[in-house]
Amino acid sequence: MRISRLVICAFAIAASIAIAGCGHKLVAHNGESTVAVYPDEDTFTKLNDLKRQGPVGGVIGGVGEGLAAKQVDNNTPVRIINSDDKGSQIEVLDGAFKGTRGFVPSDNVH
Repeated sequence: MRISRLVICAFAIAASIAIAGCGHKLVAHNGESTVAVYPDEDTFTKLNDLKRQGPVGGVIGGVGEGLAAKQVDNNTPVRIINSDDKGSQIEVLDGAFKGTRGFVPSDNVH
């Protein structure tokens, strides 16, 4: 009897830890159905700076984003590897891009 209770408790603790570690998802905004996952934070910063430089920079930044970033579906589960004030390094846990690692802005992960 005592061993079975220990096994049940150990299983419950392990399940709680597993569930707690997998609670993050990508969140799209402004009617979008995907989230851009950049290769790294530097690429994100450079493309964002280009977009802010007016019409020509915006076009170049948009094209660069299309080439550099992967478009991952909204609500895709991810694991946060590390994060800072700009965003998070993530790993995609499910879907077509499963296993992909990259950077997403902080407002695109919850």
